[in-house]
Formats: sequence, C-alpha cells, structure tokens
Amino acid sequence: MDNKAPLDVIAASLRRHRARAGLSLSEVAKRAGVAKSTLSQLESATGNPSVETLWALAVALDTPFATLLDPPRPKVQVIRAGEGPVLYSENPEYSATLVASSPPYARRDIYRIEVSPGPGRRSDPHNPGVVEHVILGTGRALIGPADEPVELHPGDYISYPGDLPHIFRSLEEHTIATLISEHV
Repeated sequence: MDNKAPLDVIAASLRRHRARAGLSLSEVAKRAGVAKSTLSQLESATGNPSVETLWALAVALDTPFATLLDPPRPKVQVIRAGEGPVLYSENPEYSATLVASSPPYARRDIYRIEVSPGPGRRSDPHNPGVVEHVILGTGRALIGPADEPVELHPGDYISYPGDLPHIFRSLEEHTIATLISEHV
C-alpha cells in the first residue's frame, strides 16, 4: 500500500482553490505563513507537505482541509422539463429557467449536439474536475455516466462528472441537445 500523500490531488486542489479565491501565489503563502517556494512546489506536485502546512493553506484559502486531499466529486443532477426556478419576461412568450449557475472562475465550452440512433458516443474521462451539462432539445437519449445513464426527453437537463466514463446515445431520429463542458 502506498502511504505517500496524493501529491497530484493536493496540487490540483491548491491551484483550483487559489484560482477560486482570486489570490496570487504570494498572497496565499503570506496568509498561510509558508514560503512562496513551498507553495509553488506543492502546486507543481513536487513538495512534501506536512499536515500543519496543508492545514494553514486550507485556512488561508477558506476551504475545508479534506477538500485538499479528496475534493468533492460533482453529483449527477437531473432537472426535468417544467422544473427549476423560472424567470418570466414582460413578454408572455418568453421565460428562462435557471438550470446551472456558473461557479466563480469556471470556464465553459458550449456545443450543439446532433445525434442519430445507434451505439452512442462513449467518452473516456476528461481532465479532473470537468463537469458536463446537457439540455435535450428534440428526440430522446440516454446520457450521463456510462454505468448509469439517464433517459432524457425534450427540455430535460442533466449534469454529470465529465472526468468519469460517460455516454450520449440517441434513442430517436433528430435528437438535438446543447452540451456545456465546464472546466474548473
């Protein structure tokens, strides 16, 4: 059994939380009372962090200590057509339903997906922290984690971890969806 700290996980967590806070390397090091070079090494997965150093960094980043070692994984979320908080316009033909607000410092790619019935598109895991959001426009499809896809109908929404194997399989002709790939 490997008892070493998960340096890659710690490095990614430190970078993600520092970016979320909008702080420089120097500012986080100063707040945590550690050398800037130490923080730089930890963010590049070459340092050897002590519990005390990680604790000080968690406090400086205003994040729970455990998230530096085992960051929370996004959960699958489904919002069916007609569900979710709706904002209405003065124009009665227009309404907007919030399905996912953007977290600070997130980056997103948006795709229009057109799929015909068949075996579907099985995707290998993307980079750590990627979350995919899909809103089905027309047709029917099985979408989500490869081991637990969810059947969606027009107007349905799903989000799922894109850093795990996932699938998009059309169940009808003319299946069209909007896919948003969120990179933290």
